[in-house]
Amino acid sequence: MATNVAAFPLRLVDGRRLERRLRDVLMPGGILCDHAGQARVLPRYFYEVTSWEEARDTYLSPHFSVSEFIHTDVREAPPLRVFPRYIPCATALLALALEQFRDAVGTYVYVGANGGYCSPRHARIGGASPHCWGTAANIYRIGDTYLDSHDSIERFANIARSVLPTAWTRPLGPADAYTDDHLHLDLGYVVSVPREAPGETFNLKLAGDPL
Repeated sequence: MATNVAAFPLRLVDGRRLERRLRDVLMPGGILCDHAGQARVLPRYFYEVTSWEEARDTYLSPHFSVSEFIHTDVREAPPLRVFPRYIPCATALLALALEQFRDAVGTYVYVGANGGYCSPRHARIGGASPHCWGTAANIYRIGDTYLDSHDSIERFANIARSVLPTAWTRPLGPADAYTDDHLHLDLGYVVSVPREAPGETFNLKLAGDPL
């Protein structure tokens, strides 16, 4: 029996069809290399966010709105400091994971500025960061606890790993690729293609055995 489901309010866009200035910063379907030199394919499909009010009022899960994943500063590329803004479709999966984490800790979870989606042209992005896939969050506070000590970060990292066994948390320390003032939690290089995305025309030449 058919049910009436309210349509998701954000417009799905094919990043390859956006104007050049946006394609240059979103790099839809492009390649970034991780620190091990492995090539990672960037998202092609995005949700378009037309205003801060829309971001604040649109929820990806019961307690996480779009606004919490697009809070950036001047380190973000200029085309993405104004609206419309764009988030990879997999950001919705991150919101669901954070919802599980929130249930486990039993209180509010706060994502920091520049701690949600960052474009490949963000000034602080180095290599293939899952932030460019919309699948990483930097959490600076949980309830009344600020994550500014090794003990607090490790305590909540252990909870995150227990409820999200496949998630990755950044190790503790002051060096690059470590953290000492937030909990970095990510789902890896997830590319989400919604059912309504047009996809590609079938090409028999590309349908053989994988390399």
